[in-house]
Amino acid sequence: MASTLLEWKNKIVCVVTCDGRIIVGELAGHDQVQNLILQNSHERVYSIDVEVEQVPLGLYVIRGDNVALISDVEDKDWDDTVKAEPLNSVTQQTM
Repeated sequence: MASTLLEWKNKIVCVVTCDGRIIVGELAGHDQVQNLILQNSHERVYSIDVEVEQVPLGLYVIRGDNVALISDVEDKDWDDTVKAEPLNSVTQQTM
């Protein structure tokens, strides 16, 4: 994963967190445990009733243990007219 993150440095990425948040921003840095630093970031909040809301966050740090998914994206990939239910939190089964 670390080599892929190096390729994405200074590019726009989308991060889905374990609590179901979707955060988009420019990957400014990361470390060996996948802590992420995003700049010019915003959270995309989905609702079934209204179109996507973008909440500005600015410089934002995401702990590595809270990252469920990370992907590179381009601004043209987004459709702000989508209405959808928010994502559920990620849960881990215990044995």
